[in-house]
Amino acid sequence: MSSVRIECVGQERCRLGESPLWDEKEGALLYVDITGRRVCRWSPGTGQAQAVPVDAPVSSVALRKSGDYVITLGTRFAALKWKEELVTTITQVDKDKANTRFNDGKVDPAGRYFAGTMAEEIRPAVLERHQGSLYTLFPDLSVVKHFDQVDISNGLDWSLDHRTFFYIDSLSYSVDAFDYDLQTGKIGNRRSIYKLEKEESIPDGMCIDIEGKLWVACYDGGRVIRLDPETGKRLQTVKLPVDKTTSCCFGGKDYSEMYVTSASDGMDKEWLSRQPQAGGIFKITGLGVKGVPPYPFAG
Repeated sequence: MSSVRIECVGQERCRLGESPLWDEKEGALLYVDITGRRVCRWSPGTGQAQAVPVDAPVSSVALRKSGDYVITLGTRFAALKWKEELVTTITQVDKDKANTRFNDGKVDPAGRYFAGTMAEEIRPAVLERHQGSLYTLFPDLSVVKHFDQVDISNGLDWSLDHRTFFYIDSLSYSVDAFDYDLQTGKIGNRRSIYKLEKEESIPDGMCIDIEGKLWVACYDGGRVIRLDPETGKRLQTVKLPVDKTTSCCFGGKDYSEMYVTSASDGMDKEWLSRQPQAGGIFKITGLGVKGVPPYPFAG
């Protein structure tokens, strides 16, 4: 597809960029720098990113119906007031584990915040296995644990009819689907819908488009891939100028732009000199498909 255009936006480089999310009200892209411990907001109008520093690894950010944001911070779900730079803990998980942190998270169509944990990494993608779990923060601020034995809890989204939940545990090299009950938030009947090819490397963050196809960022694979969850076939590959692509979302005025986060952690000087844009945020235009606006947390 010759019309696809990729540009690196914003001047800031992340150590471990993740969880991009379009904030329609602000007309800006939200994202986090996990190991840099910052929640960031980039405005296409100014080309500048603002950042709120936090006191622990911050792994995902979500809109909140009542205003401002919710984040996953260390092993806490927390509220973030942007202007005041104020973080307040909502609740904590994994209290029985000293060495885990949240990773990716996203809000479902009913306003529940799904997020999973993983062990702290020794180096990128190297960690004690089976330490993570998948949780949901409900609008009444109660938490449910769905399952444990997770390696790296990662990309998640819901089908357009809200009957399927898609999920990635990165070291399984698989994109999985569950039956989804929107009324209760319960998941079941897990199955694999796509196994990554060797050159695609590790599946990371994920989003869905208005045709119901999934886009998966491939960590160490330097690409995002478009998958058909019905057939299990890969439909498209978009290669980026950096290896460590971490997550993706649609944004812009009509959700026709894709934004991709990336990382620079774990790269030596020589690698970084070959990929000076590592840790940058990339905007992809000309994909010919739009995305779905994010759902706000209802609590």
